[in-house]
Amino acid sequence: MKKDITIPEVKDVHVAVVQEQHKEYKTQDWNAYIINNSDNDLDTVLIVTRGYNDKKLTPVMRHTIAKLPARSYAKIEYLQEKVLELNNEFKITFFEGNQMFDKTYVFRKNTINEKALQTIPLMQLKGVLVK
Repeated sequence: MKKDITIPEVKDVHVAVVQEQHKEYKTQDWNAYIINNSDNDLDTVLIVTRGYNDKKLTPVMRHTIAKLPARSYAKIEYLQEKVLELNNEFKITFFEGNQMFDKTYVFRKNTINEKALQTIPLMQLKGVLVK
């Protein structure tokens, strides 16, 4: 039965962590975003996140986005500074038409930092991208 299930490769959907100014507190915050750089809308986007290393494990967070239009992005969550010291995993499942897609994105520990900033597609902001 399992051999009959095929989940195609995910293309043009990325996760980025962007450093942004918090308007109210005037701080530089790290926020995770999902980016749909494809020509198709994504439906029922399910995102499961966690941070981990050999000794620590954060609680699992779950997020849902009903629809993510083509060539758009949506905020997933705020990342505290202490979490950047851990591996940060984003498991994303979504539907494109009637087809289900699934991919896990991992930011390795300490890779989210100001030295790694690059321009993020669609957003025109500086951040760290995992494809």
